Amino acid sequence: MKSVPTLGANHSASRSQTRQLLTDASYDLLVIGGGILGTATAWTAAQSGLRVAMVDAGDFAGATSSASSKLVHGGLRYLQTGAVKLVAENHKERRALATDVAPHLVNPLTFFVPVYKGGPHGAAKLGAGVFLYSALSAFRDGMGRVSTPAHALQQVPALRSEGLRSVAVYGDHQMNDSRVAVMTVRAAVDSGAVVLNHAEVTGLRFTGHRVTGAELRDRLDGTEFGVSARLVLNATGPWVDHLRAMEDPGAAPSIRLSKGAHVVLRRKAPWRAALTIPIDKYRVSFAIPWEDHVLLGTTDEEYTGDPDDVRATDADVDQILDEAGHAVSDQHLDRDLVTYSFAGLRVLPGGPGQTAEAKRETVVTEGRGGMLSVAGGKWTTYRHIGRIVLEKLAKVGGTGLSEDISVIPRTVPLPGVASPDAVAHRLLVDREPGSRMDPLVARNLATHYGTLSFEIARLIDEDPDLGRPLHQDGPDVWAQVAYAADREWAHTADDVLRRRTTTVVRGLDTPQLRAEVEAFLAGRVRD
Repeated sequence: MKSVPTLGANHSASRSQTRQLLTDASYDLLVIGGGILGTATAWTAAQSGLRVAMVDAGDFAGATSSASSKLVHGGLRYLQTGAVKLVAENHKERRALATDVAPHLVNPLTFFVPVYKGGPHGAAKLGAGVFLYSALSAFRDGMGRVSTPAHALQQVPALRSEGLRSVAVYGDHQMNDSRVAVMTVRAAVDSGAVVLNHAEVTGLRFTGHRVTGAELRDRLDGTEFGVSARLVLNATGPWVDHLRAMEDPGAAPSIRLSKGAHVVLRRKAPWRAALTIPIDKYRVSFAIPWEDHVLLGTTDEEYTGDPDDVRATDADVDQILDEAGHAVSDQHLDRDLVTYSFAGLRVLPGGPGQTAEAKRETVVTEGRGGMLSVAGGKWTTYRHIGRIVLEKLAKVGGTGLSEDISVIPRTVPLPGVASPDAVAHRLLVDREPGSRMDPLVARNLATHYGTLSFEIARLIDEDPDLGRPLHQDGPDVWAQVAYAADREWAHTADDVLRRRTTTVVRGLDTPQLRAEVEAFLAGRVRD
């Protein structure tokens, strides 16, 4: 096997250099798809010493994986189905992410479950549920309990008070999924993986009847190239059956899709806690303080259209606002407060029944040509899923991959790991004479980049113009655009405004700003 040419971590390589790396080497593993499953597997495989390549037709986490509910949680509602072991495992991963892997990106959050007169659940049942839930995490986030309406209204003034009997209280965590994804890609690259986004698979390579790579087209400039690998993993999410058909035109569909939509609103009052809102005996909706706004959702309905066309419709927004109205006062749900709406697709195992009742599990299958396809998964357990997938990859005959993954450390921090408070403090005090950073900017950098914030601060020191805000009403600055282009594989305005910064979430994505970012990238991004 040819050795992989070295160029250092390829987050600083140009696209043409990266394409050359992908073309000239033969890899142990080619991961197609840079969402939750692809990035987790690429990171884990690279840590194990494998030569890993990963490509994505769009941006990393550009589809389903950046359209989540932004939660890192044990899954309170899973207790209704008796999945106690699953909840305990989820808690374990949640705690690892929050304390060791990404404390700069994963934040603790208190949740209230309001109990209303005539509601689907009583206080005693919910109190027992949240107590068990907290017990399964060894009470590390406090003890689940029942509290008073007065306490809840103090923390969440937007909470509807009419008929409010009590609230159940428990602890979980939240994150910015796009930032976690980018940091995971960077971790994979730091471990030796070679990655390229905006690179579409146009066909598969075969040696005999076995899949041994892929033909690709660079969507940004049309360049065609290929990648050879001993094993190919199809981690394309909603497009998993499309790639399976390239391997075997007769392959039967293996998945079905469920659309989950969300709405983001400007907040009119402080939100110091989140709401888990029972809709009926089985479904819940969330109202979560997130990025200085409030995130509402989600829906769960079967989707049969083109995955490229998924979006939050007016009907979705109406449903989400209506369901939030079970527990949020009307004045906090005005449509004029909506800054952003989005939708993603859950990938579920094929089969009959309602999508809301389908199992949320990770499924790995092997195709006729030896390509492995993986579908399902969630952010909370994405590291664990990466290890499971790698174990299954090692069992495929003829690959030469070791089945012993004990060499992989159980806990590896993501780049930038640090206390956000400590980072924000240093950003404010460790400044050159005569320079000053806005505290909101410092906090925004610290909670999205950790210690990598200091690299962005250096860009501002070298060029003070990069300290300008992207929009006067938001904390993101132009140095983040430069950093996204130079170090985080951002090539389009969408990459920057929607996934590398918080601009779109805040409703600050104007046509003029988008044009300015495109012009900046054109002069910054190297071929």
